[in-house]
Amino acid sequence: MAEAPPGAGHPAPGGGLVRTGPCCRYDPAMTDEDFAELLRAASLGDQDAWGRLVDRFSGLVWAVVRSFRMDAEAAADVSQTTWLRLVEHLDDIREPERLGSWLATTARRECIRTLRLAGQQVPTDQESRLEPAAPAEDEVSVSLLRDERDTALWQAFESLSYRCRQLLRVLMADPPPSYAEVSAALAMPLGSIGPVRGRCLGRFATNSRRWVSCRPDRALDC
Repeated sequence: MAEAPPGAGHPAPGGGLVRTGPCCRYDPAMTDEDFAELLRAASLGDQDAWGRLVDRFSGLVWAVVRSFRMDAEAAADVSQTTWLRLVEHLDDIREPERLGSWLATTARRECIRTLRLAGQQVPTDQESRLEPAAPAEDEVSVSLLRDERDTALWQAFESLSYRCRQLLRVLMADPPPSYAEVSAALAMPLGSIGPVRGRCLGRFATNSRRWVSCRPDRALDC
């Protein structure tokens, strides 16, 4: 459910934009030492090193931003700002292995700041439910059955509590974030992520069965 902003890019050291797209340069075997070297090279203006960092963490940043239910334009602006903050602080990152957590925390703070400046309510864990947002428009489905099924799944997802929707959106980032990164993104205790995730998935499964089993002419009864 996490999507990349179409046509967006990220500010790079020395100017210019790094495109948002498939993570073609992400290597899952990269070690902490590799990240340290990439950070050092990026701080010296190495565009390829910067691009590899973006490839690795753009999915996480975008998932965090979109979990705050901003529109696409505002989400893209916050994502850009998050990467700009990294450009400004490349020389200050002392623990390269925690770069994902740093970006997640920065993205969350930028989201909260942006929502407050816009006079919008900042969602909290105490809110059990928000007014469901309309799903993004997709291309017309070639199959009415598939369209009804997808609509039912979105309805099941939107019927979850805000906390569950936000957690599941972040967990679905590509590549998958670590629990430390999720904890930083949502200001959530590390030990509670697994149990909450399990409960949220259980509720989603239950809600999915209920919505999918509803006939279109009886949707209001579901």
